[in-house]
Amino acid sequence: MHLAHPAVLSALLFSVGLYGVLARRNAILVLMSVELMLNAVNLNLVAFDVWLRDTLHAGQALTLFIIAIAAAEIGIGLAIVLMVYRNRGSSDVDRLRDTAEAHGPDDSGAGHDGETPADREEKAEATT
Repeated sequence: MHLAHPAVLSALLFSVGLYGVLARRNAILVLMSVELMLNAVNLNLVAFDVWLRDTLHAGQALTLFIIAIAAAEIGIGLAIVLMVYRNRGSSDVDRLRDTAEAHGPDDSGAGHDGETPADREEKAEATT
């Protein structure tokens, strides 16, 4: 078997996955792109394992571990994305930067203890 064919396919899959991670705004599509990148790594591991004729089949064993870890990662990631979608109404990555509520119910910027951002700045200056 030629090593070039699976290596080129793996490079293409990884490139498409990297583009998906960098260009997409939807969190579910970003997770799918990460899975595509992991599958490209799996393809490389198996191809090199076959090419090197490894008696321990270490590449295939690592591939099984990556598949198990990827399945757990997707399960947890999808659960987080679904909870964020339920709470916020969007799974847009740009909107998810600020996960905590920025303002209280009166929109004054006061925290739970009634302290405003100006009070926090004065306290920080006093401690320095």
